[in-house]
Amino acid sequence: MDRIRVAFFAEILIEDFDGASRTMFQLIDRICSNSFDFLFICGTGPDQLGDFKCLKVPAVSTPVNKKYKIALPGFSKKHISSQLKDFNPHVIHIATPSMLGHFGLKYAKLHSIPVITIYHTHFVSYIDYYFKHLPFLIKPIKQNITAVQNKFYNECDKVYVPSTSIASELMASGIDGNRLVIWKRGINTSLFSPLKKDTDYMERLTGNRMPSVLFASRLVWEKNLELLIGIYALMEQQKLPFNLIIAGDGDARKACQQRMPNAVFTGNLSHSDLSVLYASASVFVFPSNTETFGNVVLEAMASGTPCVIADAGGSKDFITNGINGFKCSVSTLDSAYVFLDKIKLVINDPHLRAELSANGLQFCRSYDWTALADTYFKDLTGLTGLHTIHDLHKNALENVENVENTENFERVEKNIEHINVI
Repeated sequence: MDRIRVAFFAEILIEDFDGASRTMFQLIDRICSNSFDFLFICGTGPDQLGDFKCLKVPAVSTPVNKKYKIALPGFSKKHISSQLKDFNPHVIHIATPSMLGHFGLKYAKLHSIPVITIYHTHFVSYIDYYFKHLPFLIKPIKQNITAVQNKFYNECDKVYVPSTSIASELMASGIDGNRLVIWKRGINTSLFSPLKKDTDYMERLTGNRMPSVLFASRLVWEKNLELLIGIYALMEQQKLPFNLIIAGDGDARKACQQRMPNAVFTGNLSHSDLSVLYASASVFVFPSNTETFGNVVLEAMASGTPCVIADAGGSKDFITNGINGFKCSVSTLDSAYVFLDKIKLVINDPHLRAELSANGLQFCRSYDWTALADTYFKDLTGLTGLHTIHDLHKNALENVENVENTENFERVEKNIEHINVI
């Protein structure tokens, strides 16, 4: 039996580049090459991903973030089309509604190929930050992006979204809810764990043993860094004996260091070092209101660190106020005061901190990458109408367990014999 062939379009295929990349590689690393064949098409990435070819197309850096590159499929249209024709995909996976994504969608529609996509980035929420100095442009640009985005997703067969709040927002904007499937994200609980706590590590980093407030993310303004700076200013004003640690890097780092001179900036960290930092912090603060999912919040919770986050975006679905963390409004003038009040409450009440930590750990147990990957590969198979050898054997054996009479048993036996012949 032929393997199911998947053409996978993504702007950037570099492991750990960002949250979207980490999600994609959780799937890529679990591909069963006996059942699936993948052709990767990207703007930035390697020439080979495991057993599979990776076709790179011309790409240019974005004006708002030099580290991100946009693929330009128009410059190699014939070559991409030729490679796709030779590969002859059964299904197409598209990461984002970029120019490369639209190229993949157009090819899929032209050849009647089903399309699956994951809603990685809530682009429309970034506009307030990118155009804050041109406020008259914000509304029309949002309307234009929403229209283009909706058209794209309404032509896909299955759209994975990470949370019910994001799904509700997308449906309210005009995306067909029948195409949306809640598909969360997983967490590696052996990597991110309270067992990684290391007070000596934290003392070496900060030079003291004071409680530490941690923020971890890319340092870009759409992460609501202005509110983080406001929280820092209040901490300084009130002379609180807390450290503020900022893990990550980005275009806004220099400005953040200038405006938060007493904060500890670590730059980018390996996952191993980051896991120690999460587990050793007293509280994790995350004021970003543009998250599609919010991997860092789940990582902090899995590390046993209580979280104080924005009551906005996909990550707000993780938190039940006062049970496993706190959510704070980011839309009022006193938002920094509200955040700081919750941070002080968590740090100054060890019993509350322990309760929030325990409930957060319990919550994280349902976020399993293996189960999510199984769903993805089953959905790929379902979209094609084909079945892998693995699926046929598994389904037949499951049917045997549920047989209720001799007639059904004989039918299942014949199915298994048929599979073995194949």
